[in-house]
Amino acid sequence: MPPTVRILGTHGIPAGYGGFETAAENVARYLVGRGWRVVVYCQDSGTGPIREDVWNGVERVTVPVNRDGWLGTSQFDLITIRHATAHRDLCLTFGYNTAVFNLLQKLARVPNVVNMDGIEWSRARWGKARQAILYVNERIACWVGDELIADHPEIAVYLRSRASSRKITTITYGAPAVTSAPTAIPEELGLTPGEYLTLIARPIPENSILELVRGFSARRRPVELVVLGNYQPETDDYHAEVMAAASDQVRFPGAIYEPERVQALRFHSLAYLHGHTVGGTNPSLVEAMGAGNPVIAHDNPYNRWVAGAAARYFTSETDVDAAVTELTADAGLVSRLSAAARERHAAEFTWEHVAGQYEQLLLKAIGRYQSRPAPAGGKTRTGNT
Repeated sequence: MPPTVRILGTHGIPAGYGGFETAAENVARYLVGRGWRVVVYCQDSGTGPIREDVWNGVERVTVPVNRDGWLGTSQFDLITIRHATAHRDLCLTFGYNTAVFNLLQKLARVPNVVNMDGIEWSRARWGKARQAILYVNERIACWVGDELIADHPEIAVYLRSRASSRKITTITYGAPAVTSAPTAIPEELGLTPGEYLTLIARPIPENSILELVRGFSARRRPVELVVLGNYQPETDDYHAEVMAAASDQVRFPGAIYEPERVQALRFHSLAYLHGHTVGGTNPSLVEAMGAGNPVIAHDNPYNRWVAGAAARYFTSETDVDAAVTELTADAGLVSRLSAAARERHAAEFTWEHVAGQYEQLLLKAIGRYQSRPAPAGGKTRTGNT
């Protein structure tokens, strides 16, 4: 029988929500191609029975929940963890937000590999109460997870203060290599290929949106800046401040979620601005490098390890101003940074490389459980149904 893995903790596949969903989809499809049986739990809204189907060789278990936000996610996680635990297959869990429920797998001796994401509890946007909940769940996940995935070497260092180093493995996020894209997509927004920069991030202070927009807007440019995201200046003071700081060369087209459209916007942009200050490997940065974008990135250990020689780094609005000026005046520099981005992406961030690392870790988890004696009255876990 082929090995089986059940993927939990995401909204499901096909990806249409965020980095975890994209990772789940790509890892699942890779494993199916390698002969695995893969089951992915998917969240839906509303009420009704659990539904099962097959998508591109991946089995999907869709669970409807009738609550929104964190309560809905928690309800979904509890239902799916119970369902997976009952089948006693190897689990791959993305995130630790509801790690207290993963105690069910621990008690049942069901192997569980947990992707620990970034230092999620430290993000100021959550507020004190939710930060405390996330902090507690992080500590629980470090205990109940049989293998822990760090998406960045700095996250691995952090996790070693909370868990044994023997069960921590660094596996990054992946992205496709984009070598062509239709020009019609930027042109629909009135953009000229090669004559704009992109900034794609959740509009919150820790992503340095205000600093980037101010730095770009410090003078007239030969390019425009396209800022993707759901900006609501009427209800959010930070959004209003960002938009007020923008020159008439800054565009706010709103949030664009279709991967093909975002890929085309990246591919035809002159460079990508990345202001993330916390967390590990950011999927948006990896995707920009896969599109060959030169990068202007916030100067911190996370971004420096990911982008390396493909970026100019900033710590202030003045640095942003200087980096944009330099890039827009030097076509040779743009070419060199673009080549460095593609080289770094090919070495570390292709989905084949990333998913292959997942497979090796999952096989390791199965092997460790096969070597353990079954509990009294139980059966040995092998990763098979």
